[in-house]
Amino acid sequence: MSVKERKERERAARERLIVAAARELAEQQGWDAVTTRRLAEHIEYSQPVLYSHFRGKREIIGAVALEGAAELAGALRAATAGVDGPRERVAALARAYLDFAERNPAVYDAIFQLDGGLPYAQEDTPEPLKDAFAALVESLGEVAGNGIDPGLFTEVFWSSLHGLATLTRAGRLLPEYAEPRVELLVDRLAVV
Repeated sequence: MSVKERKERERAARERLIVAAARELAEQQGWDAVTTRRLAEHIEYSQPVLYSHFRGKREIIGAVALEGAAELAGALRAATAGVDGPRERVAALARAYLDFAERNPAVYDAIFQLDGGLPYAQEDTPEPLKDAFAALVESLGEVAGNGIDPGLFTEVFWSSLHGLATLTRAGRLLPEYAEPRVELLVDRLAVV
């Protein structure tokens, strides 16, 4: 291995360490606790080393969002793989989405709430974000209904899931209705 290859590998490892540390701090203490100073202390590198990877917190949030979007896509596909029937797949997808949001609140915020400097719903949208949307379309497209654009239907269904996720996390919805909400959403929106 050349010196250049070793340095590139070390740089990539440092970048992964920074992103992992940001996720950890954000999940434990919220995104307000994630500062370049605290990250530098946490990973035992200087702030200039952090700035050699990311221009600031916004780019770090973006990196967490991209990593989280890839994880979300994987979770959705895993939840729907091998599930028989379109309605059952949609219900599994909805539960997996809401579970991801509940288990990873800081990552969820990085993907959907915070400014990570990433373009959404545009030509230059990064591939992990496109793939997370594609993972939704894969199950939702088949229940959109005749004459309904699958992408449009996915946006509406996803918006409903996002509302449920954020309102649940904020304590605005009764916990005992969590499963009936999913069933109602699937029954009313998924045309089978």
